[in-house]
Amino acid sequence: MKSETSSATSSAPAPVGLLREARRIVVKVGSSLVTNEGRGLDEAAIGEWCRQMALLAHGDAGAGLTPGRREIIMVSSGAIAEGMKRLGWTRRPHEVNALQAAAAVGQMGLAQMYESKLREHGLGSAQVLLTHADLSHRERYLNARSTLLTLLEHGVLPVINENDTVVNDEIKFGDNDTLGALVANLIEADLLVILTDQRGLYTADPRRDPAAEFVHEAQAGDEALERMAGGAGSSIGKGGMLTKILAAKRAAGSGASTVIAWGREPDALLRLARGERIGTLLVAPTRKQQARKQWMMDHLQLHGAIVVDAGAAAKLRAEGKSLLPIGMTAVQGHFSRGDVIAIRDESGANVGRGLANYSSAEARLLCRKPSSEIGALLGYAAEPEMVHRDNLVLHR
Repeated sequence: MKSETSSATSSAPAPVGLLREARRIVVKVGSSLVTNEGRGLDEAAIGEWCRQMALLAHGDAGAGLTPGRREIIMVSSGAIAEGMKRLGWTRRPHEVNALQAAAAVGQMGLAQMYESKLREHGLGSAQVLLTHADLSHRERYLNARSTLLTLLEHGVLPVINENDTVVNDEIKFGDNDTLGALVANLIEADLLVILTDQRGLYTADPRRDPAAEFVHEAQAGDEALERMAGGAGSSIGKGGMLTKILAAKRAAGSGASTVIAWGREPDALLRLARGERIGTLLVAPTRKQQARKQWMMDHLQLHGAIVVDAGAAAKLRAEGKSLLPIGMTAVQGHFSRGDVIAIRDESGANVGRGLANYSSAEARLLCRKPSSEIGALLGYAAEPEMVHRDNLVLHR
């Protein structure tokens, strides 16, 4: 852990390079920032974040960015706080039905604000409301992932919030810091940026301890960070520094590093993308591709396997290509979409393993068929590949 001077961990890229190279970024903004401490949606602040995100998405070289567009997802709190303001409530209610009503009212203004501000900068937006059940149920998880990746592919910026109008205490994420981390895991982001009303992490609460030192950098998941973090610091939102530290730990599981920074820092997102050190950087101990492939290799129980012909096996082994249905000769076992499955050649030797885009029943219908026929055979086409090369790890 580093305070006033810092350097990257040995297993991760240098911080400047890490920030500059991030191409898929989740930006999370808290309620106190979005609603100016509960006084209503802060149009100027939201407009400023939207301007920066649009420049990132467009890869604007004039903003001092490295060439290439970036994929941005916004996780925004603020629906309940905005609903409270519109309803004339001065204190956050405890009753679930009242919170749900406030969220329903506030979502209208929140979505409209992001839509108008992003549109001003030539960027389309989409509202996506999620619950814990959406990310714990296999099919809904994969559907949410496919929807978000499709939006990004079409240059649309998704604005995500918890679906507070329908959730209850049993299924709530608990705070949007956690939601931001889960979204980073869901889309395999490179970086999670948590914009908050604090500069970042200190070794102690600087409001109470004048000797507290600012933490410029540490490794995500370091248990010492949790001991430093305090409780919730706002009457509007629910998250405190601890939820942000835990969110960074969760995001690191899929290889995403996290930056915790002050949301009103001028050009914070752009400066981070240029490699400037702002806020607290919590570095993921492993890179994104390594984390996913290690997770697949750690699966001890595989539910099934795909047998491939000699041509497909050679392409997989030599070139790391995606596995297409036309190269499949047989399906073994029973598995669901999203399961880790084995890939074997016709002699029974393991070629690798990967994430199945189709269930075993669907895969049996697809054997020896070109990808162009998937829609006609199944009634839908999730992906043209049975296993995408990004979700494939080969046996060596």
